[in-house]
Amino acid sequence: MIDRDLLWTGSHNRPLAAGGRVGLYDTTLRDGEQTVGVVLDPEQKLEVARALDLLGVDRIEAGFPRVSPDDAEAFRLILAAGLDAEIWGFSRAVLGDVDALIELGVHSTVIESPVSDGKLAAYGLSREEVERRVVSAVSHAREHGIAVAYFGVDGSRADLAFLERIYRAAVDAGASEIVVVDTIGAATPETAAMLVERACAWVGPDVPVHFHGHNDFGLATAAAVAAVGAGAAWIQGTINGMGERAGNANLLEVALALDALYGVETGLRFEHAREISELVRRLSGCELEPWKPVVGETLFVRESGAVASQIHDPPAIEPYSATLVGAERAIVLGKKSGLDSIRIRCEALELDVPEERRPELLAAVKALGARKRGLVSDDELRELAEDR
Repeated sequence: MIDRDLLWTGSHNRPLAAGGRVGLYDTTLRDGEQTVGVVLDPEQKLEVARALDLLGVDRIEAGFPRVSPDDAEAFRLILAAGLDAEIWGFSRAVLGDVDALIELGVHSTVIESPVSDGKLAAYGLSREEVERRVVSAVSHAREHGIAVAYFGVDGSRADLAFLERIYRAAVDAGASEIVVVDTIGAATPETAAMLVERACAWVGPDVPVHFHGHNDFGLATAAAVAAVGAGAAWIQGTINGMGERAGNANLLEVALALDALYGVETGLRFEHAREISELVRRLSGCELEPWKPVVGETLFVRESGAVASQIHDPPAIEPYSATLVGAERAIVLGKKSGLDSIRIRCEALELDVPEERRPELLAAVKALGARKRGLVSDDELRELAEDR
């Protein structure tokens, strides 16, 4: 459970807090790896899976074994690793995909099929044929003891009557969970909530509903939060929001928003957030914006002199403690620095700069920062201080 003493979000959210618990389902190793140009080898996938387990993720989708021998090998390694998290597979509504999971000894899997008319037309499939394939694949998985969450691709653009029909068919065939899927990130938070609400009503209280969203309009976190408010028991996402196009819902952002702002427990160990973010960043070669929520490099770094004057009082300038997400706070120098910035950095570096000389040093720092269009390093500060 999150330490509420490390949150400084004010009192206005509290009357609206939902409470409860939601499960986190990570798909970094499958949907995240679909990021253009990203390829993780089996050992790297095992490394990420171990980090996800340490983070406290409930379920890890270990990949799509039928895609390649490497994916199958990664799956074997992860299954044998003895992790606390549940290890899930991924399959199309194709018997060969399910057979690949059976061969590996997988106990749980997502089974997907397209459900929107646009997707069906692109594949040249009728609604009846898709429904037949879903029932066949789900039944086959269940006959071999594999639990199934049915995943309706592009559900946010599907005809609602057909969406209801195919969810019910999947459940009747043995699926124990269903996934509301916003494949192209086009659902508003309100639409995500509506779809989850309807799905919950269609399948009843004994069938957990997931939400899987993408970020094409920058609304993936908001949509996921709305989905939980509407009854979603599971949220799917990836580390750093990796994925095709604009990526998936960022699991770290979703979890912190739910836990910190809505009082919905996720079980995530946020102190490991930056570790796994950096690991995925390094292995994938995908950099992040420095201002990225939760894990951005500059999230707890201050250049502004006005803010530096408040650095001694974290709640005055931050919504939650750096400790919560395993970060460190820092003051850096540049064009926007102030006298407090100079004092703090000089004290940290044990530079003996009398108070009356600090304005002159500040002017030199600001001029250098403007000239180089960047920050002034500690070595440069030392040189400027020695010159005065």
